[in-house]
Amino acid sequence: MTKTAVVALGGNALTLVGQSGTCDEMLANAAAMASAVNEVIEAGWRVVVVHGNGPQVGNLALQQEATTMVPAQPLALLSAMTQGLLGSLLARAIDLLRGPGTAVALVTHVTVDPADPAFGAPFKPIGPFFEPAEARRLAEARGWVVQPDSGRGYRRVVASPDPVGVIEIDALRTLVDAGHVVIACGGGGIPILHAGSPDTADAVIDKDRAAGLVARLLRAQALALVTAVDRVMLDYGQPTQSELTTITAAEAARHLADGQFPPGSMGPKIEAALRFLDQGGEQAVITSPDLLAATLTGTGARSGTRIERTPAHAEPSGQSR
Repeated sequence: MTKTAVVALGGNALTLVGQSGTCDEMLANAAAMASAVNEVIEAGWRVVVVHGNGPQVGNLALQQEATTMVPAQPLALLSAMTQGLLGSLLARAIDLLRGPGTAVALVTHVTVDPADPAFGAPFKPIGPFFEPAEARRLAEARGWVVQPDSGRGYRRVVASPDPVGVIEIDALRTLVDAGHVVIACGGGGIPILHAGSPDTADAVIDKDRAAGLVARLLRAQALALVTAVDRVMLDYGQPTQSELTTITAAEAARHLADGQFPPGSMGPKIEAALRFLDQGGEQAVITSPDLLAATLTGTGARSGTRIERTPAHAEPSGQSR
């Protein structure tokens, strides 16, 4: 039986740090991501791609607010717009490698709980970085909440509730079974408050959480969370920093409880991985695009971080190879 991997790509993978997000930049980045996905397919996996949209949805919000000639749209609809934009770029890039019609970008809605405490505690960064003074000015003028992000400046933050359901999951499953590479839950999915309701949520969904939910609903064998680093680190940025290779879910949970993985950085990835494994997944990997296929297949001279449900092949925490 062909195994299925749900691969989560960050919005920063499509608009790299330091880029402004031009069409040419995003096309080149989509081609690089498609190459990584193609290596996974060539290794014998069926693939579903979930992507983030933090930089793009924030930029789109700025465009919306730059004029009064047309009405600005809510965040949920901006996420829908980015699904079309980024889904098209990724589908075209994959089709160039595997043939026209291979990839399908599926407009996808996710349900969220209206009582989720995330609505009262925005933390999801979107859009560009600002200097502190400019961030304060924009916050006062536009009613934004701004927070420092990654030591590179301040960004707008918005609510990011946990996705609890995927409306189009049956259609997604049918497309995967038909052999398509499906791009789904773009930007984490378009958030709605109830299935069958027109009410959207003023929020942006975390793509790692959405990817984990899709993987669980599809009963996929692997969840792959693509990031800018080859491996997850312990004691990141300190003299005792070390890389994690293959570890158990129990080890990952212990490191998470010890505060090794901050909420605004590696934390959501580890949480999504653990939830996926707890509900029957075989492996979760966190690595860079270049090492994605090697980490999923367990081949190659170097691979990323693999978290396994059972300890059969686990190495001691922090051990490199």
